[in-house]
Amino acid sequence: MTLMSTLRRRLLVAAAIASLGLTQAAQAADGSAPDQLIRGLSIEVLETVKSDKDIQAGNVGKIVALVDAKVMPHVNFQRMTASAVGRFWRQATPDQQAKLQAEFKTLLVRTYAGALTQVKDQQIGLKRFTGQPTDTEVVVKTEIRGKGDPIQLDYRLEKTGAVWKIYDVNVLGIWLADQYRNSFAQEIGANGIDGLIKSLADKNAKAGAAKG
Repeated sequence: MTLMSTLRRRLLVAAAIASLGLTQAAQAADGSAPDQLIRGLSIEVLETVKSDKDIQAGNVGKIVALVDAKVMPHVNFQRMTASAVGRFWRQATPDQQAKLQAEFKTLLVRTYAGALTQVKDQQIGLKRFTGQPTDTEVVVKTEIRGKGDPIQLDYRLEKTGAVWKIYDVNVLGIWLADQYRNSFAQEIGANGIDGLIKSLADKNAKAGAAKG
């Protein structure tokens, strides 16, 4: 994968992660149909990013705080982490699982927060939704529209009670959990689960120091 395509993917996933939920609109939409939930949240977050001068100026710390406080409550992050870790998740102790989840969350937030400063004139388009009212797991397909061809951006959601939460995101044909699973498996194979935790913690520490 070239540097340009890597940066492009990070930008798109940043938009995906950020569009998972914000402020009162997200709270009000929790019980809505999953496609309308995604549509409403996506529109709101993109407009927020575009209108926030601090974010546009590159204030990564503000984006990190925004994503951590407003986005993550609308994500089933335990399921997302378990999917990324794969079969090794069941071998991890509860303490190791908690550490993996915390470090993976920090990794994603820090990795993609900076890319959000690049959001300019993109818009979200919702594709035809084929889910049924009785479904408890669905895929909502959208696309990012701006300059050039539309970009695929899909979401996997699960319903618990009346609440829909996202547990995976597909950018350019690759699901987020799949993107990390191979590298995580290689690290665990070489250094065990604690080795993966340490590797993630080291990356997060370096990223935190670099971004202040």
